[in-house]
Amino acid sequence: MRERLFYLISKYNFKPNRNLSQNFLMVPDIIERNIERAELSEKDTVLEIGPGLGVLTEVLAKRAGKVYAIERDLRLVQILRNEYNWSNVEIIEGDVLRVPLPEFNKVVSNLPYQISSPITFRLLEHDFERAVLVYQLEFAKRMVAEPGDKNYSRLSLMIQARAHAEIAERIGRGAFWPKPEVDSAVVVLTPKPRGERIELNKNLVRALFQHRGSTVLSALKKSHHMLGLNREEFKRMRKELGSLPHGEKRVFQLSPEEVKEIEGVLSGMSIIPPGGSP
Repeated sequence: MRERLFYLISKYNFKPNRNLSQNFLMVPDIIERNIERAELSEKDTVLEIGPGLGVLTEVLAKRAGKVYAIERDLRLVQILRNEYNWSNVEIIEGDVLRVPLPEFNKVVSNLPYQISSPITFRLLEHDFERAVLVYQLEFAKRMVAEPGDKNYSRLSLMIQARAHAEIAERIGRGAFWPKPEVDSAVVVLTPKPRGERIELNKNLVRALFQHRGSTVLSALKKSHHMLGLNREEFKRMRKELGSLPHGEKRVFQLSPEEVKEIEGVLSGMSIIPPGGSP
């Protein structure tokens, strides 16, 4: 596997584009463990984001019924089409944040780190069974942080409102070529059933977590403009806001359920629109 990677690098004189976060995982044992974590069979349709030089794609093609591999770098698209003759792999050329996503039930990818957040939330707009994804370690820690933890953030809240996330393995920098500046981690992401997902108002979440160390009431006061309120409007509502649920809690201590309670009250006061994300 490692030999194949460096053979292709040499053959095509390939120079990675750091602007596209091109760091290729090249340790067979880690790739094999990720395949096992995905619990693949011939019944599965797998989405791979950023197939690179095809090291993971080659294994996916042998285990899954169908693989869609989305690649933005036209140089890599050409190499993949030249070097491989997969009968069950469809290479989609384009930006994964812009191209229509095909139907899939599993995701296995070494994600481009620069788009970790937007691509994760785009995936969670779709129904799938399981994703096994490689992230930057610090990002992964924020994904799985619990309310009250030092790493708990807007990302933690929004992920946990819609899915279960678990760090399965930490990966050192030497497992990649070229070697990144940070360690990585494998995260297993399992969406919650539709009826259990909590859809949160994104403007409210941003307003709160802009001041994650403040109390809820203080955060809303500081970020009232993010909710479309001017200073005078906010002042007029201060008395009503005094009875806001969890108002004296620190923002980083809030669970998704508690933020939803706050949203319900603010919606009743016509401060934010009813329902989930605007």
